[in-house]
Amino acid sequence: MRAGRQWIEYLSDEDLTFLKRFLLASGTLKELANQYGISYPTVRLRLDRLIEKVRILDARPEAGPFESSLRALYAEGRVDEIAFNTLLEAHQQEESDRERSTGAA
Repeated sequence: MRAGRQWIEYLSDEDLTFLKRFLLASGTLKELANQYGISYPTVRLRLDRLIEKVRILDARPEAGPFESSLRALYAEGRVDEIAFNTLLEAHQQEESDRERSTGAA
């Protein structure tokens, strides 16, 4: 039994659609760019961001829903590094405090 959700469960519908189209295009970025009607560099950037998102999520499979969601937002560039680190530290402190208070009871 797994502790948390898998990385794929944190991908958006847009991410999953992109991934599916990428697979159906046999991993050909040029073909994918044609399908989307955008430039090759734009498709490459989208793929690089998706790869980074998967790496960030997969690095901490035991992370809970809040941390995993925060990591996904960071990978998407929707949360900057300072905010990410601040929120993550606050969350970890809260978790630590909660563990101490339930352990002392």
